[in-house]
This record gives sequence, C-alpha cells and structure tokens, in this order.
Amino acid sequence: MFGRRPDGRRVKGIDPVMQITPYVMPMRCDAQVLLKHRADMEVLSRYIRRQKREKNEQLSYMQIIVAAYVRAVSRNPEVNRFIMNKQLFARNNCSAAFTILKDPGDADKGEAVVKIKFDLTDTLYDVRDRMTAAVAANRGDQPPGFVDKLLGFLFAVPGLATVVVGLVRLLDRYGLAPGVLMEELPFYVGMYITNTASIGLHDVNHHIYNWGNVGLFFGMGLTEKVAVVENGEARMKRYLPIGITADERVCSGAHYARFFADMKRYLEHPELLETPPEKVRFDSVCEYHEPKPAKAPQA
Repeated sequence: MFGRRPDGRRVKGIDPVMQITPYVMPMRCDAQVLLKHRADMEVLSRYIRRQKREKNEQLSYMQIIVAAYVRAVSRNPEVNRFIMNKQLFARNNCSAAFTILKDPGDADKGEAVVKIKFDLTDTLYDVRDRMTAAVAANRGDQPPGFVDKLLGFLFAVPGLATVVVGLVRLLDRYGLAPGVLMEELPFYVGMYITNTASIGLHDVNHHIYNWGNVGLFFGMGLTEKVAVVENGEARMKRYLPIGITADERVCSGAHYARFFADMKRYLEHPELLETPPEKVRFDSVCEYHEPKPAKAPQA
C-alpha cells in the first residue's frame, strides 16, 4: 500500500507504453513469453571437470545457470521487477527457488521447495554454497516446515483453504499480505528453475504463476545432440536445452535482450563468475544486500 510492499517498492516515472501494458494484460499468464536457449554442454562440462581437477571445487550445471542469472541481474536490475495490481515494483531481493526430492533415491518420500536469496556481489562459489546449504537443510527426514504445517491446517477443515487463499491473494493485491508468508512461499522470487532432466524429461516452458510475482521460469532438459559444422567438418555437438518463460510486462524488450545476452556470455565463459562484479546496478528505489554464505564442504 502507498507504493511499499514487504517484497518491493513501487517504480514511478516509467514509459507510458510500459505503464499501460498491465492494463492490457492484467494477469501474468496473459503476458507469458516463451523462449528457448541451448547452452554449450561441452564448454560447461569441461569447466566443471577443470574446477574439480585443479581447484577441488564441486559445481553443477544448475549452479552455474543460477550464478549467471544473479550476475546478469547485477547488470540489469529492471528484469528483477514485478507487476502487482497493475503497478510496477522493484524487488528488494535477488532470489531463486527450485523443487528437490527429499530423497533422490526414493520419489515416494515427496518433494520440498528450496528458496534462496543472493547478494548481487556473489561469485559462482557463493551461489554454489548457498544452494548446497539450502538443499542439505531440506533433504532427509526433516520436521515439517512452515508451509507444510500451514497446508496441513488448511486442508484439515473443508473449505478453509479456499477462504484463506482468497483472503491472502486479496491482501497481496494491495500490499498487505504478511511478510513472513512471502518469505516462506516460493511464489515470491525473481527466478524459478527446474531440472526436468533429473527425472528423464526434456526441457519445458513452464507457466509462471498468477499468484505471487515470479518473473522468470527456467526449465533445464535432457542433453540434446545437434549436427554442427566446425572448421569445415560436420560433427554432433551436445547442448543443454533451457526453456525460459518470462513476464513481458516487467521491462522493455531491450532490457530483456541485454539481460539474456549477459546470461549467454556467462554460460559461455563461466570463469567470469569466479570473481565479484566490478560494479553493481540497483533500482533507484531499492538497494539490498545478503550476508556471505559459509563455505560448502567439498565431496
């Protein structure tokens, strides 16, 4: 309310074309733009092996993608905005969420959603450490978390879930939803990423939720082999396909183009993520920081 929310601040003085867009497309599902990207699997695989061999640093493809996202946001803060009640807000954090199996060897034990906040000065190793710690905290026989307890309570009484969800969505529309709820729910992040390759599926363009304010959804799929010509010779090359769904109301196409060009550059040269950025750009209405994570133990 009055331009302030627990998760952001209202952005004013924007271009009239951008300002009218949420009125033309009031729901996030109206404004979904679907994109495809192929990351060079050979470049990423060589880099991961070299890091393990030379520095004893354990890294994954998802960690590199998330680190590239964080670094690209540090250069393009406009992409980290969101629309609520037809108004544009600057998010007061850089965050990502993803779903994991509580037990990778037994899908019947259920899933958990991991939500992480990053600092825009984070290196690839910082991002890795934050993700590793969050996954470890949600794996195994952990006691039910806030969301699990809340859902258990809601479904214990017939009809209560409908009433409470409707009330929360109404409060959220006007910036009055409890901040503690936004901290726990995965629908309030800048990026949601899923690794469908881990369950044997191709890449997907996943929908972005109307509830909350997720602006980007990344879907990693099974490795693809594509015929290419290099140095005059044809060969099969491996790529990591990524389906991307974006909310086009968040910023202009030019801002998105710069953001994705930066991500592409970092995925082609992940070594650039090993050191902090020389400069960080924040939205004029919002600056935020997160304490550095503890070093993750290496396997």
